[in-house]
Amino acid sequence: MPVGAASARGTMAAMTTDTTGTVARHGEPRRGGPADSPFVRACRREPGPHTPVWFMRQAGRSLPEYREIRANVPMLESCRRPDLVAEITLQPVRRHGVDAAILFSDIVVPVAAAGVDLDIVPGTGPVVAEPVRTADDVERIRPIGRDDVSYVDEAVRLLVAELGDIPLIGFAGAPFTLASYLVEGGPSRTHAKTKALMYGEPELWHALCARLAEVTLSFLRVQVDAGVSAVQLFDSWAGALSEADYRRYVLPHSTAVLSGLADAGVPRIHFGVGTGELLGAMGEAGADVVGVDWRTPLDVATRRIGPDKAVQGNLDPCVLLAPWPVVETEVRRILDQGRAVPGHVFNLGHGVLPETDPDVLTRVVALVHELSARPVE
Repeated sequence: MPVGAASARGTMAAMTTDTTGTVARHGEPRRGGPADSPFVRACRREPGPHTPVWFMRQAGRSLPEYREIRANVPMLESCRRPDLVAEITLQPVRRHGVDAAILFSDIVVPVAAAGVDLDIVPGTGPVVAEPVRTADDVERIRPIGRDDVSYVDEAVRLLVAELGDIPLIGFAGAPFTLASYLVEGGPSRTHAKTKALMYGEPELWHALCARLAEVTLSFLRVQVDAGVSAVQLFDSWAGALSEADYRRYVLPHSTAVLSGLADAGVPRIHFGVGTGELLGAMGEAGADVVGVDWRTPLDVATRRIGPDKAVQGNLDPCVLLAPWPVVETEVRRILDQGRAVPGHVFNLGHGVLPETDPDVLTRVVALVHELSARPVE
């Protein structure tokens, strides 16, 4: 399928795109563009021609073309090459016909740009050379600007031109999840060191999260200024906390990021894993859309979040490994639940698993579009 209405190379020189997603040719504005796409309309709780669908980790190891292009290229290097970022981001759009692209990157890219010595180790994840444990460690995390992540700015601009009417989602890791990597030194099942610092040295904890919120906000601002149509804040590990601890130690810093984008003119999505009991608090952080994992039904989730937020989700990624009749039944169930919420973006409850058959994802997109098609005035 064509990537978008503007994907023909011959039209690129005649097009400009502003940060609201309104496209113009030869200086004349036209209606439509990413800001009028089904995805952005759903994020704003406005009616659209169908329920939009995209998948977290849609650009990744489930695609043979991704594995081919990433062969022998380290993860951080691939995130710093605009041409590679653009190609990987576009792959699932071409293959699946999803309603939005999400920038190919990693949540530790901005903290690496801020001076943290880390690497993304295959089979492990981010590994930090010197974990953050003291006030001096926090001070070494420096603020970042566009020049520090110019490769992200360039990649977004390339993609916005190529995608045309299809919106591009920018993203970043939330302060708590970034802090957990920096304190633990890498991935953790228990987050024991993170919680020990949080409970035992709350002033240091808040200083660390405030610094990470500043870095995260700057990183997202670069993406917005370059033309993304929405942003998603990933708080992958927030589900390790109670609601009381989330409100005390995390919510102020996630709020700083999301409220800092209140004037950006793009929808803000907030997502975490295992956060069913935190959905109400997460909805207070300032997002327009709250992502829901597979554990909480969408109709239950929206009662916790409130009717003034759209929701995103929430097919269990493992369902995609089941026979097609099972997949179809679950897709229908989630769409039925989504009709009861003020705005629904169909997605998984977490990322696409590497062993997923890409053809199943393509079929899910087509099924969602077919089942949710509706007339729009």
